[in-house]
Amino acid sequence: MQEKVVLVYDVGTQSARALLISQRGEILDMSQVKYEEPYVSPRPDWAEQDADFYYKCICRVSTEIKERSLELFQKIGAVSVTTIRDTVVCVDKEGKPLRPAILWLDKRMASGEPKLSQIVRLTLRAVGAEQAVKVQYQKSHCNWIRQNEPEIWEKTDKYLLLSGYLIFKLCGRMADSAASLVGHIPFDSRERGWQKQGALTYPVFPVEREKLCEVVEPGETLGKITARAARETGLPEGLSLIATGSDKACEILGMGATTREKAAIGFGTTAMVTFTVDRYVEPERFIPAYASIIRGRFTPEIEIFRGYWLISWFKKEFAEKEVNEAARLGVSAEELLNQRLSEIPAGCEGLLFQPYFTPNVTMPSARGAVIGFSDRHTRIHIYRAIIEGINFALMDGMRLMEKRAGHNFERICLGGGGSRSAEICQITADMFGLPAVRVQTHEVCGLGCAIATFVGLGVYADYEEAVAHMVREQDVFYPDMKQHRIYERLYTEVFRNIYGKLSGLYEKLRQIYE
Repeated sequence: MQEKVVLVYDVGTQSARALLISQRGEILDMSQVKYEEPYVSPRPDWAEQDADFYYKCICRVSTEIKERSLELFQKIGAVSVTTIRDTVVCVDKEGKPLRPAILWLDKRMASGEPKLSQIVRLTLRAVGAEQAVKVQYQKSHCNWIRQNEPEIWEKTDKYLLLSGYLIFKLCGRMADSAASLVGHIPFDSRERGWQKQGALTYPVFPVEREKLCEVVEPGETLGKITARAARETGLPEGLSLIATGSDKACEILGMGATTREKAAIGFGTTAMVTFTVDRYVEPERFIPAYASIIRGRFTPEIEIFRGYWLISWFKKEFAEKEVNEAARLGVSAEELLNQRLSEIPAGCEGLLFQPYFTPNVTMPSARGAVIGFSDRHTRIHIYRAIIEGINFALMDGMRLMEKRAGHNFERICLGGGGSRSAEICQITADMFGLPAVRVQTHEVCGLGCAIATFVGLGVYADYEEAVAHMVREQDVFYPDMKQHRIYERLYTEVFRNIYGKLSGLYEKLRQIYE
């Protein structure tokens, strides 16, 4: 039987990829374009991008693969797309964007608060969630647009996420996968559909029902590649476009983390810790568990915004030497920096980094912080402290989810760009005190997207069978428990207390600079 091949578009914050993946989970070819300008900021803290910029990028990587691997390209059985989340596009009746897309890392805020009933308001106040709900309302792009660009909101026929917009560009249908609808939108992940206007929390994201797209299940056929999309991407006209999930939903599948004893850790622009469970468990109070690609399951998740983006920040601000040397040697600057991690002992001789460069709902005033500097510390100490700080924050999230879910994790699965480094994988195993598993590729998002596509094509009967055939453990990093004990003391006695000690000062800074 001829082996099946699918084409996956993986659209991230900093780059876009096209990957040809076989039914055995092998990446047969890949093309990537790194964005010279991931977003523009017309005002401080804004992050916008022309929505068609992303479409042009997938057209570019698609045609590059076709030119290089025409024989493989002709074997494509279906195509799918996965993208970053909470990035919104307002389109008119013809599907034309009415304004630039607003990215997930945009920090503009709407004013006011949701129009909740007195009973709902009193309930939220009683459980200490009133402020968190207000922050969610103010962080919602739909509320900002309605308040500040009412003429745009009036003309908006559909309020799409980036995934939905690219689906429309490829097949002409205004629809999106239930596993992609993650953002400040009125989506009920427990029911896998849009909230009814009478829902208790609908006023937090009050998008009119007629402005919302169709919801389909992962594995369903969204439509066929249109003649225009075929010309622009090089894909065959009429090829099936299969629904999958968001980047994080696909990462979980690609790491093989489909059972509750495995925690999935993604070392991407946003670092995250999550797991798959067959009951609805909120990772934090009033923070939803997301709909898994696997129907009937959920993926509670805690994110560290601008997680491994911090490595790019460090390179730009502190690593000119390594950047220049890497260019001379034809390797990446990260590779040279990671080789030096072993020079610094666990805990960086008392230097701790708090990685909350972008605050979240439960810590709305948080900022980044470094404590413990002394005259022995170098910039390589700072580099390792960043990696350890991201992991400390992920440990915080994982332990909270263990408490809420009522079980302990037995191993962690690693994916994303940071997992390419064996040094970072070993540090992670030591810090968590658990075996850390790396699969056959760090392109776990693309792999997970392909898994969902092959299930949709009927090549595999279900996701368990697909994961068994397509995901292979390549490396297992076992923890050094002596190192773990050092990290455990730093975590419990110092890191966990940093935010509480500094939160008042963070709030003062917010008041001064807002």
